[in-house]
Amino acid sequence: MKQLFDEVSHACSKVITQTYSTSFSLGIYCLAPKFRQSIYSIYGFVRLADEIVDSFEGYDKAALLQSFKNQTYDAIAQKISLNPVLNSFQEVVHTYQIEQVLIDTFLESMEADLTKKVHNPQSIEQYILGSAEVVGLMCLHVFTEGNRAQYLELKPSAMKLGAAFQKINFLRDLKDDYALLGRSYFPGVDLNQFSSSEKKNIEIDIEADFDAALQGIKKLPQGTIFGVYIAYIYYRSLFKKIKKLSPEKILNARISIPNPMKIVLLIQSYLKFRLNFIS
Repeated sequence: MKQLFDEVSHACSKVITQTYSTSFSLGIYCLAPKFRQSIYSIYGFVRLADEIVDSFEGYDKAALLQSFKNQTYDAIAQKISLNPVLNSFQEVVHTYQIEQVLIDTFLESMEADLTKKVHNPQSIEQYILGSAEVVGLMCLHVFTEGNRAQYLELKPSAMKLGAAFQKINFLRDLKDDYALLGRSYFPGVDLNQFSSSEKKNIEIDIEADFDAALQGIKKLPQGTIFGVYIAYIYYRSLFKKIKKLSPEKILNARISIPNPMKIVLLIQSYLKFRLNFIS
């Protein structure tokens, strides 16, 4: 029965999420049960594509990504795939009517990572749209369950949250992205002479994204608010830690929040949520 294969597919996406990201895994666990598997499926899809362009050194990344892209479109067209992660993802695409343009835009950003090393203001805006903002919109399709008016109302803040997460990832991963992969995601910034004032300007931009995102989180449907809020809190805490460090420090170390601290943040955030004091 295909149901058994679907269950295996779901399990694969969940394992990928739990293996690669404790932060997002905890956030997904804090969603109402009916939403969890669909978000695991979206995360599994985007993680596989990201791994191709970031981690598979010594292999033909372009060929692997093209194959993955072809398999993705085939899975959506045929409503099945022998790749369990894509089988799981196509189910979400059809159930929640995720637009093709969101998937196209995401894959275009992944392709950009194969060749684009230095960005200008226009290319980084498009890259963030594809690599992060549209992923937030895929999740929003799940959260709003076909309520188009609600989706459109929350769309701008969902995009801002995705942008904030991605920009923090850029700062967090600065050492690997620049030293190992030769990438620079900050237009006009010479990372060989990364200054405190340049870092401050980046931080101001992220703060604005966070402020706009929080307003949308408060308006999310019941059953989704706390899960998204805890992901917001984890990233905001990581951001606060990065803000305290010098440019030299973040260029030479990958910054993270220890798992015990994530548990503390989870408890604190739950109390705020229960008291209707989300901030």
